Amino acid sequence: MPVANIDRATRIISRCREIAAFTEVPGEITRRFLTTPMHAVHKLLRQWMEAAKMTVRIDAIGNIRGLLQSSRSDAPRIIIGSHLDTVPNAGAFDGILGVILGIAVIEELQGRQLPFSIEVIGFSEEEGVRFSKPFLGSLAVVGGLDDEALQRTDQDGVSLTNAITHYGLDPAHLPAAVLSEDVFAYLEFHIEQGPVLESEDTPLGVVDALVGQTRMHFIFDGQANHAGTTPMHLRHDAMAAAAKWIVAVEEHAISRKGLVATVGKLEVSPGAGNVIAGRVKTSLDVRHAQDETRHAAVSALIDSATSFAAERGVKITTHIEMDQPAVPLDPHLTTRLHNAASKLGFPNRRMTSGAGHDAMILAPIIPSAMLFLRSPGGLSHHPDEAVLPQDVEAALATAMEFLAQLSEDKTKDDHA
Repeated sequence: MPVANIDRATRIISRCREIAAFTEVPGEITRRFLTTPMHAVHKLLRQWMEAAKMTVRIDAIGNIRGLLQSSRSDAPRIIIGSHLDTVPNAGAFDGILGVILGIAVIEELQGRQLPFSIEVIGFSEEEGVRFSKPFLGSLAVVGGLDDEALQRTDQDGVSLTNAITHYGLDPAHLPAAVLSEDVFAYLEFHIEQGPVLESEDTPLGVVDALVGQTRMHFIFDGQANHAGTTPMHLRHDAMAAAAKWIVAVEEHAISRKGLVATVGKLEVSPGAGNVIAGRVKTSLDVRHAQDETRHAAVSALIDSATSFAAERGVKITTHIEMDQPAVPLDPHLTTRLHNAASKLGFPNRRMTSGAGHDAMILAPIIPSAMLFLRSPGGLSHHPDEAVLPQDVEAALATAMEFLAQLSEDKTKDDHA
């Protein structure tokens, strides 16, 4: 493996930690869509981008966009991007590392001309925390923000449209956020957010697809009653029905290769220790690389919930909040990325992403590729989230080789 340039890798890591200081909650990293800390994030990123000779703008959804224009007026454009927002009490690298690496790529070019322009985008929102809808930033650049999204409100009753206005942006300019027609590729760097690469002592993962996701909520409606005076055989216990179903969710996922299913949220009413639960609302998150397998699992889990509820005289209702198809990434770009890492001697493996990323929004529109860096301890969405300097260097060097290969492709096309 090549010797890492620790100095430039350390600089990238330091910049991520500098951005992490901009938070809504002192003592932790929490940075939601278009909240006050985003102004400081935009200001600092603008400084770094402009120092790298990029033209910088912030579009109407709050994406910061730095463009290194090719000397050719008719040159196509590649996008390098990831997101700026975080989950509550997050780590310092999820999302922002991809943006900082994009800026580092421009810095490494040191004025060298390529047969294409490069636009680095820091997407304003990907996590879905503030408005319970993910990918607002990348949806805007593909023209995918609809009226339903714009009318959504956060926990304080502020609509998405009003949040944009309060931040100092103009929702009327959202059409100008859509990518230009000259874009030919998208590249995203991201920490793996899982333990696979570390378990194999591999620094990089080349993503070939992003799994499909179904997010739902289930409501078990029984009958609240006194815990001491209601015999067991006369109860309609929503909690008992939900509990049996939650175990069944785990068993179903374990029995099917590649399937993951999670019940991560539970709301119990009335929520007293001496009262039988009358209502339980649960979440369900199901993911698989094959949409057919995922849909079959969802159907089976709805059936089991219905069955367990009926055993106890409990009613069940379900609601689908998201049904995101699996997204394959571009085979040519993916191969180019793998070849770039391998040529430089960096171990890497093809893999499927179990998490959602901005790439899944852009890939149906633009040929896309994605590079994972290993996550020490498999941690993500956690304050102890980290990256290794040698992996950061490997990602940056791979990106430079990847761009060199794309330059050769474009040059050959021009002379064909």
